[in-house]
Amino acid sequence: MTKIALFASGSGSNVQAIAEAVAAGQVPAEIALLVCDKPDAHVLQRAKAFGIPSFSFQSKQYESKEAFESEIAGRLQAAGVEFIFLAGYMRLIGPVLLSAYRNRIVNIHPSLLPAFPGKDAIGQAFDAGVKLSGVTVHFVDEGMDTGAIIDQECVRIDSGMTRDDVQKAIQQIEHNLYPSVITKLLNGHREEQKR
Repeated sequence: MTKIALFASGSGSNVQAIAEAVAAGQVPAEIALLVCDKPDAHVLQRAKAFGIPSFSFQSKQYESKEAFESEIAGRLQAAGVEFIFLAGYMRLIGPVLLSAYRNRIVNIHPSLLPAFPGKDAIGQAFDAGVKLSGVTVHFVDEGMDTGAIIDQECVRIDSGMTRDDVQKAIQQIEHNLYPSVITKLLNGHREEQKR
């Protein structure tokens, strides 16, 4: 079973969806660690409910990004983690983790990248008045939401929809798309290892 880590900063609805899919046997993985940069985030309670070990930290308690990423990398390696899936993690991944997990860090973003990268993508799309937005799953590189796209799914924004309506529609897609993409990636990784 491939060991994965989930990184999150907030309530953790995507963590919940992935953990449920793992528990149901739909995602062929063991969630070996949850990493959270907000020690009071609700996602930590979700992880605890699933028996997922967690590591939470505050960046300001470290002298640099390299320092906290080195600690995270050590914990990931100790847990045997092979892939990292960002699920609402509100920090850019730095060189320490990028080099340790090159092409094995994946993010989900609530827009059709390259449109509306960065923070509050749903608000950006809503304010721009676009009729189509959606969800992108992509590999993480040095930039902000610039890595190679793995999969995307559209959400139509009808007139009369509120920002909350758009957010709910996007989250519903995220909760189905992300576990599905994770499964495909892990199955593909296993096939490569057999060759």
